[in-house]
Amino acid sequence: MSPTDRKVAVVAIGGNSLIKDSKHQTVEDQYQAAKETTYHIADMIESGWEVAIGHGNGPQVGFILRRSEIAARYEGMHELPLDVCGADSQGAIGYALQQNLQNWLFQHKINKNVATIITQVLVDRDDPAFQNPSKPIGGFMAEIEAKRRQEEMGWSVVEDAGRGWRRVVASPLPKEVVELDTVKALLAAGVVVITVGGGGIPVVDPGDGNYRGIAAVIDKDYASSLLAQSVNADLFLISTAVEKVALNYGKPDQQWLDRLTLSEAKRYLAEGKHFAKGSMAPKIQAIIWYLEAGGKHAIITNPENIGRALRGETGTHVLPG
Repeated sequence: MSPTDRKVAVVAIGGNSLIKDSKHQTVEDQYQAAKETTYHIADMIESGWEVAIGHGNGPQVGFILRRSEIAARYEGMHELPLDVCGADSQGAIGYALQQNLQNWLFQHKINKNVATIITQVLVDRDDPAFQNPSKPIGGFMAEIEAKRRQEEMGWSVVEDAGRGWRRVVASPLPKEVVELDTVKALLAAGVVVITVGGGGIPVVDPGDGNYRGIAAVIDKDYASSLLAQSVNADLFLISTAVEKVALNYGKPDQQWLDRLTLSEAKRYLAEGKHFAKGSMAPKIQAIIWYLEAGGKHAIITNPENIGRALRGETGTHVLPG
């Protein structure tokens, strides 16, 4: 295939692709879930797509933070900063995806390499999200512990529905994929790239060109959208828990959507009643940004239907217009 014939897809996989339910959360469970997901993506690769994979990491970062908290409480060990937890999770999740995908390609005699990039994503320190941290992370604390951490460590803490106190951090918008040139070079060389894991490790530029990690969480669909725009992807595919997007989801007048135009997607999102704020709404917004930047085609579907969606048999397809 010549470079001009190369088709590039960015695939964003959700947490359901890595943790099926509360009873299957071990490392081995996650590895097996990653195996299932990569098999569906491998079908894309076999049919000629060059693929960059983004993924969620919410539960995994929560596990890392919890282990750190327990180790600090009972063994006096240092606690891990949130940006380091994000880097840890990128490496571990990338390893599971990378190994499973590489094994599949080898077994099917497809000569392609897979690489995980520990990816930083630049955010704006003046992003309004930092004035209103809202993303809960880590375990529950007693009020006295939460207030101590607020005073001594500068944490933002909130009481969580009577269950205890939790730390909250900002969820700023992604501005730039720091390792973008590396990602582009790998894609051009035919390497499958796993990148912007968990939305990327949030970093800021203090003004002297030296990036610094910051305690924040970037939406993985927003970061994957930025990546898709930045590599001029022919396809932006979001793999999630449902086969298709629906209007009035879960209500008696629920309506499954096979096709959406950009203008329709913007209208439905603006109406504010169709897409849940913490689940489908960010996915629709991510696709809107991708298409507004010149993107050609976006799909939302679940992992097991990726192949059928690519053939136009299912999924919700969002197109310019």
